[in-house]
Amino acid sequence: MSLIGSDRIRAVVGLGATGLSCVRFLASKGIEFYVVDSRENPPGLEEAKKLCSEERIFTGDLEVLETLGVTELFVSPGIALRTPVLARLAERGVAMRGDIDLFCDYVDAPFVAITGSNAKSTVTTLVALLLQACGKNAKAGGNLGLPALDLLAPNTDFYVLELSSFQLETTHALQADLACLLNVSEDHMDRYKDLYEYQRAKQKVYRGCKAAVCNKQDILTAPLLAEGVPVRAFTTKSPDLKEYGMLKDGDGAWLCRGVERLYHTSQIALKGSHNHANVLAALAMIELLGVDVMSEPIAKVLSEFGGLPHRCETVRTHNGVTYINDSKGTNVGATLAALQGLGSSATKNIVLIAGGEGKGADFRALAKPVKDFVRTTYLFGKDAERIAEVLPADAEVKHFDTLDQIVASIGQDGKEGDIVLFSPACASLDMYKNYEVRGEHFARLVNAL
Repeated sequence: MSLIGSDRIRAVVGLGATGLSCVRFLASKGIEFYVVDSRENPPGLEEAKKLCSEERIFTGDLEVLETLGVTELFVSPGIALRTPVLARLAERGVAMRGDIDLFCDYVDAPFVAITGSNAKSTVTTLVALLLQACGKNAKAGGNLGLPALDLLAPNTDFYVLELSSFQLETTHALQADLACLLNVSEDHMDRYKDLYEYQRAKQKVYRGCKAAVCNKQDILTAPLLAEGVPVRAFTTKSPDLKEYGMLKDGDGAWLCRGVERLYHTSQIALKGSHNHANVLAALAMIELLGVDVMSEPIAKVLSEFGGLPHRCETVRTHNGVTYINDSKGTNVGATLAALQGLGSSATKNIVLIAGGEGKGADFRALAKPVKDFVRTTYLFGKDAERIAEVLPADAEVKHFDTLDQIVASIGQDGKEGDIVLFSPACASLDMYKNYEVRGEHFARLVNAL
């Protein structure tokens, strides 16, 4: 469906990476539009001025939207649809769309849509790498790397898109060739009324899809689809027929399809049960795309892909202590997955570093894995006290003002065999620009020990 030649009056609301991708794309199609941002000097303003006449650019206030006669808005993911001016316009019938909706208007190759509270970047990257290894021209992006609109190009075999709940809010006709919801746990509770409103946004990934993959161990990922739509489930437990899961025998643990053993965990570069779940999800997806999951190119990728930066990334082992950077653990679910994936109740050797901006999250779910796997918890940042309040009464908890102080203390007190897990369960914005800067700071401190 082309937008060219229609009589709609459009505006891109919010600049930044996604807003700019909409500006570039609409301009490339010769479509007129306004640009509106609440900030006086938003990022990308100078580039926007090269693509859109300055008299059509308005900054400093979103209220101007009510004076422009708009009929269709492309709203950047960071702007909530319940923002008063947007809510008023929506009530009057103004279409609230996003970059992914626009992508769907023009895409002419199969695409995979992947979402989840955690691990979506890892799985998106892995699926694209597996397809590329089989000779497919597969491009990954969306909420990860390049915006979806910037990926559009001739001769593409597959697009593999990571989608956030914010993007899915403004996506109305996704109709992905393959959709996957990896997991759902509390995140962005400062934007959503409750977990179920957040889940409803995530579930939009399945809307109109031709095939689906879900997490058998997370009922919130179960799709409601028309009869006949192929669905594959993954689990870290024993799988049923056609499911992907884990089996153990005298030789260790295996990734399986039904009773068929596919790969021994020793053949997989990604470590921890949470990462094995990610590999199983990726294998289920490529099978639905017609790829042989047991081919040599697939095995090679699985043996080499060790994950993305700041996601359970091993920084170094120093004096027998292994330091793991999971700064991308910006919500409780991510930290739970890391603790459960790396923890052992027999050794209880995890030293957890957590804290930051909690985004309204409920931290009570951390209590049990801390009790089971963690010897000492180090807390810092805005919501450190909120985390401390829900931990077991007998948990050893230490408070510090800065990450520098924490790493220095662990460097002195760490014991051989410890796993120091930096998985904050919080956003970084109380002390850092983003989780990447936070993770890089942690890595520098560890490497300086």
